[in-house]
Amino acid sequence: MRDKPRIGALPTPATFMTAQNAVVGLRGRDLLSTLRTLALQGIRQPVHSARHALALGGQLGRVLLGDTPHRVNPQDARFADPTWQLNPLYRRGLQAYLSWQKQLNRWIDESSLSADDRARARFVTALLGDALAPSNSPLNPLVLKELLNSGGSSLVKGLGQLIDDLLHNHGLPSQVSKHAFEVGRNLAATPGTVVFRNELLELIQYQPMSEKQYLRPLLIVPPQINKYYIFDLSNEKSFVQYALKNDLQTFIVSWRNPDARHREWGLSTYVQALEEAVDACRSITGSKSVNLLGACAGGLTIAALQGHLQAKRQLRKVASATYLVSLLDSQVDSPAMLFADEQTLEAAKRRSYQQGVLDGRDMARVFAWMRPNDLIWNYWVNNYLLGKQPPAFDILYWNNDCTRLPAALHGDLIDFFKYNPLTHPGGLEVCGTPIDLKKVGVDSFSVAGINDHITPWDSVYRSTLLLGGEQRFILSNSGHIQSILNPPGNPKATFMESAKLTGDPRAWYHDARKHDGSWWPQWLGWIQARSGEQRETQPDLGSPQYPTLEAAPGTYVHAR
Repeated sequence: MRDKPRIGALPTPATFMTAQNAVVGLRGRDLLSTLRTLALQGIRQPVHSARHALALGGQLGRVLLGDTPHRVNPQDARFADPTWQLNPLYRRGLQAYLSWQKQLNRWIDESSLSADDRARARFVTALLGDALAPSNSPLNPLVLKELLNSGGSSLVKGLGQLIDDLLHNHGLPSQVSKHAFEVGRNLAATPGTVVFRNELLELIQYQPMSEKQYLRPLLIVPPQINKYYIFDLSNEKSFVQYALKNDLQTFIVSWRNPDARHREWGLSTYVQALEEAVDACRSITGSKSVNLLGACAGGLTIAALQGHLQAKRQLRKVASATYLVSLLDSQVDSPAMLFADEQTLEAAKRRSYQQGVLDGRDMARVFAWMRPNDLIWNYWVNNYLLGKQPPAFDILYWNNDCTRLPAALHGDLIDFFKYNPLTHPGGLEVCGTPIDLKKVGVDSFSVAGINDHITPWDSVYRSTLLLGGEQRFILSNSGHIQSILNPPGNPKATFMESAKLTGDPRAWYHDARKHDGSWWPQWLGWIQARSGEQRETQPDLGSPQYPTLEAAPGTYVHAR
């Protein structure tokens, strides 16, 4: 049994950015403004700055004499090579870097800057500190070893890959080999067919994989920000196949990748399109209702749909709702959001309306800077300094298969983070109807990730409390994507749960119990209990009203 944490101890991911930042973006002028503020602060507080400079000088003197005042995080892969500890020069260089970082943070913390300015300063200096890490230099011991072992060819290959990324990847290091995967061949390869298409989405019905089926279908709604096949990667990771093999009739939405012609598509447009898909599922299966599952922004979309149906007194179309790493309560504390003033928000809206869309590559850049050591500098070293090819990893391939957001939806998401409308009745209006989630009396199952840097778990927890009906909340031991792709058999998988949902995430975390294994079987029992009676499998897909159009994965998923 685990030790109980203190009530005030709430685990949070080690990052400064969240989904808000990817939607709003960051302007270089705001980062430069913070650097100017830091420079002026050094002039305004000369005694304070001199004291910390002398303290840093003292630490550097100790380091030069061979002392090691700072302990290296054993989980920091940048300095895992033994050379950083055993070689006197490398050990001193690393200790000097750690001394500089820690003293700079103390200088900021003890300055007379306001709390917001200190938060902004820590954010900017953390980005600079990560960029200036000695592991990113050509003197990295791994780089020198590879240079000698390859006879200099690693340098040539690295320069070639740097030039290729400058020309074709907008200056960011490539994260994945783009030639190892093909959608429809070794990704999104579960047999199925497109049974309905409108301007915004294709609805895919999958071929059954069991002798019996539950009557009530499952409709999976992915985020509009990414393509749907995160739910159908390899056979071992495929959530779709897990549902099919456990007797669930499974449908999934494949969103269209919009362009400038679709700038007026907003949240209401997506809700209307999704309601058509729900009706198609009901008609094809003969079920009066469906079980909805939404991930990330897809969770927001299914919540808005349910609120809209409730206002029209048609909520009977939905039997249950599963929310995976989804924000409905958009209050997220992030130092990076301190840059997002009214001017920044309006500028972000204006840019996307001028272009018609928010380019997915722009969001990808911000997501990468959420975890720069993992998503930028790691590949800087691997691709350019070591001259190696990026790995063939299906999740990273999906993550780099970018989509766009229409300008109207982008504006709606900015307003969602700005006003947090779902926390009060009628705060959000969709398709002309005000939304009150407390009146949505549908049972819900919510999953968050304890290390999620995009939708922090405590915000997902508060989102669960906004819903009506019977609520169940599970906290996975993973990050944003790994919380979803958490199949049974994963030896590292654990989750936390408490039967009592309190108003305070800290109190819930203190009372929750840790369980070994994946949350998928827990969800499966929950969803099967809400899927109606079982019947013999119907092998034919579609129906006379909704005939099959083409084989999965369809057309929309291939749009670039």
